[in-house]
Amino acid sequence: MSIPDYQTLMLPLLKSVIDGVTYKTSEIKERLAIEFNLTPEERWELLPSGTQSIFDNRVTWARTYLVKAKLLDAPKRAHIKISIRVDTPDKISSLRRSKLTTFCRPKWSVSAGAN
Repeated sequence: MSIPDYQTLMLPLLKSVIDGVTYKTSEIKERLAIEFNLTPEERWELLPSGTQSIFDNRVTWARTYLVKAKLLDAPKRAHIKISIRVDTPDKISSLRRSKLTTFCRPKWSVSAGAN
């Protein structure tokens, strides 16, 4: 299996913190690596810069976008928890889609008559 992209990691990341507990980001990274059956080589493959693993980088981007969409809270450095109340994991998909669509919508628009 190849290393998942950050979009693919978003839903499993949300599901892994659905219980409302605050987790260390490193714990979640390990859970996700197991869930995606990553080999040690895939888990520790470095970015071209050599400063961070590709997997850690992608989990960090997924976390960043979920915090910005207000689906996750970052109560302190390197910790996350879910910021919404969700009854079942199945509801996360539609909620995530609507929140991320709102978050990704441009904050500016060009009017037809603008010069």
